[in-house]
Amino acid sequence: MIEAKAIKESIDDFLVRGASDVEQVIRDAAAAEITPRFRRLMADEVAQKSGPHDLVTVADRLAEEYLTRELGALLPGSVVVGEEAVHADPSTYDAIGEDAPVWIVDPVDGTRQFVHGDPGFCTLVALAVRGEVVASWTFAPELDEFAVAIRGKGAWLNGEALHAGSPVPDDGLDLATSHPDYTTDAQKRALLGLWADGVRPRPCGSAGLEYLAVARGELDSTAFSWEAAWDHAAGLLLVEEAGGVHLTRDGVPFRITGGNALPFAAARDEVTARRVVGLLSGGA
Repeated sequence: MIEAKAIKESIDDFLVRGASDVEQVIRDAAAAEITPRFRRLMADEVAQKSGPHDLVTVADRLAEEYLTRELGALLPGSVVVGEEAVHADPSTYDAIGEDAPVWIVDPVDGTRQFVHGDPGFCTLVALAVRGEVVASWTFAPELDEFAVAIRGKGAWLNGEALHAGSPVPDDGLDLATSHPDYTTDAQKRALLGLWADGVRPRPCGSAGLEYLAVARGELDSTAFSWEAAWDHAAGLLLVEEAGGVHLTRDGVPFRITGGNALPFAAARDEVTARRVVGLLSGGA
């Protein structure tokens, strides 16, 4: 218990003095490795991973290498779990549930958009301690949007406080949902529950930007069917600190360490989250 308290106090101190340094590292990584390649990628700089919708580019790889090096230097003793590193060695994902502070990194969230010249992509970084996200950074360089969340301190977009608010009663719900290519048959049946009166589901884009849309009150909810922490950790804290709620189908918050009942919802308020989870359960 004493050791856990010491780690928390150390991270709290780091965030007081170092949160802005993290932001600068993320901006520098994007400036060095991502934005110079936007709409300038060569064919041999793009590859498929699991299928045609799961792409990786040289920008993903080099930006992750940059972030891994610089974030590790900012917080000695921390480790980095990045999407591309886990693709190369899945065992590195286990660090999320271990004792060392963990940087969870998605260098280009929305790679498909990035490849097709769509500005709707972002870099996601979250800092977690023993499975709990304590801070997050979401940077959309082509949209000039930078969102930050610190657990218990709030969430901000370009320096302005974020407040998710609540949907307008009886105005229907706007939702972003998983792409069917990334769902099991059972998850497809669950997601069909969202095709209900008063609900307007659409396929999601960049998960990080969908979470930002919830946090700023422009989207009522998400309903996602996969667990990869790099897609969710940053955005879920952003939603929480803006006043929103996330719930899995068994009615508990999403756990970045895994083992969640999927699909799950992140929404502007608890009433909406429970309604979406209910629809997902009804469609199963």
